[in-house]
Amino acid sequence: MTFTGWFQSHLGEGFGWFVGTTVLILAIVLPVMVGVAMAVYADRKIWAAMQMRRGPNVVGPFGLLQTFADAAKLFLKETIIPSGASREVFLIAPMISFVLALAIWAVMPFDAGLVLADLNVGLLYVFAVSSMGVYGIIMSGWASNSKYPFLGGLRSAAQMVSYEVAMGFILVAVMLYAQSLNLSDIVMAQKGNVLGILNGNVFNPLLFPMAIMFFITALAETNRPPFDLPEAEAELVAGYQVEYSSMSFALFFLGEYANILFMCALIPVLFLGGWLPPLDWAPLYYIPGFVWMLSKMAVMFFCFAWVKAAVPRYRYDQLMRLGWKVFLPLSLFWVVVVSGWLMFFTDKFATVPGSVTL
Repeated sequence: MTFTGWFQSHLGEGFGWFVGTTVLILAIVLPVMVGVAMAVYADRKIWAAMQMRRGPNVVGPFGLLQTFADAAKLFLKETIIPSGASREVFLIAPMISFVLALAIWAVMPFDAGLVLADLNVGLLYVFAVSSMGVYGIIMSGWASNSKYPFLGGLRSAAQMVSYEVAMGFILVAVMLYAQSLNLSDIVMAQKGNVLGILNGNVFNPLLFPMAIMFFITALAETNRPPFDLPEAEAELVAGYQVEYSSMSFALFFLGEYANILFMCALIPVLFLGGWLPPLDWAPLYYIPGFVWMLSKMAVMFFCFAWVKAAVPRYRYDQLMRLGWKVFLPLSLFWVVVVSGWLMFFTDKFATVPGSVTL
């Protein structure tokens, strides 16, 4: 019996399904929100350590409650809407960004069977929802009726579109190698796929370059340094969100960090073996899968913070050149390499209906 099936058997078909699904959604949303709060704290502490500062250390033990104090401050502030702004679009934009940032977590597997929606087209769902995130940013920049938010919104739209193209080709290569769009299947396809003992596409010489490119495109997709051009303080103050305050600003902030955490989870699923241990060695499987998954997410988040502390911001022309003249042709070429390898040196296409067996 499924989780929602238990509620349906006790509360009726319709209401039971609603209650069961709501509980599952809250089981994802609440940990994500707590994770966002801890991620902001970790971000500050990592930057402080790399710059030989203390970071948050006053509110709560070791400053652990600083993020919650900031959230309370934002919640108690007044929401100010500029007089020339388009009121409805101005208020809807942060809601769109926040809802999409949470909806994308529905297909993320944390362990075998530990996923809200185990879709056969999970990878396509991820790409579709992440592509829609640009709408909230464009709407906020346009609705603010100010030149700085408008320029920030245009910058972000151009940046996200540019790097989504290369990201799409990288996902195609991973999907071809795993022969599935289901994220759980992609994880299991990485079990012992290198020398029979290493779990993870990152250990595969054929997919290692794609892992590096995906990490860089993930930085650009989430507006993280060195690609934080939409919010370049010296040029655009705070970019598309400069006119926002209180909870409307907080929704953008929460959505941005939820997307960062999602990318920190997606990279392990695609390249680091997800909930599998690094070695296909029986004793390592005694550690629960979600522990491996959360550990890999923490490592990737540290890398995200490390890049911010160590790498200077790109110029906008450098950002566009990297996306269109380097990553796009390189990712397209590597899709040809991966598909050619699978076609001529493996039998992975032999079971695909309509394919020609070599």
